[in-house]
Amino acid sequence: MANTYTWNCKTVNAYIEKDGNSDVIYCIHYRLTAVSDQKDKNDNFYSATSIGTCQLNTDDIKDFIPFKDITNTWATTQTEEALGEDQVKAIKDSLDGQIENLINPTEVTLQIES
Repeated sequence: MANTYTWNCKTVNAYIEKDGNSDVIYCIHYRLTAVSDQKDKNDNFYSATSIGTCQLNTDDIKDFIPFKDITNTWATTQTEEALGEDQVKAIKDSLDGQIENLINPTEVTLQIES
């Protein structure tokens, strides 16, 4: 099973003004989606998503980038750095496990009739 991961880090919280800079991002809302190369019986790829936030350090801003120049790629890099390699791996491992459970379920939900 090979999963493809896609980051969406387009929603942010920003200070209106900080240290002479406008729209200073301090929090990124991320959505990491994993999509399997396998399809279900309805011909849809299996997928799982993790959402969360990460805080950015704004204590000593160097090389400030104006908000109009911010991209999802930049925000993704910042998110991965803020979370750290181990946390990013843990999130991806969790998504892989969720997809594996969709492909090969180990439990079911049953309804008692009386």
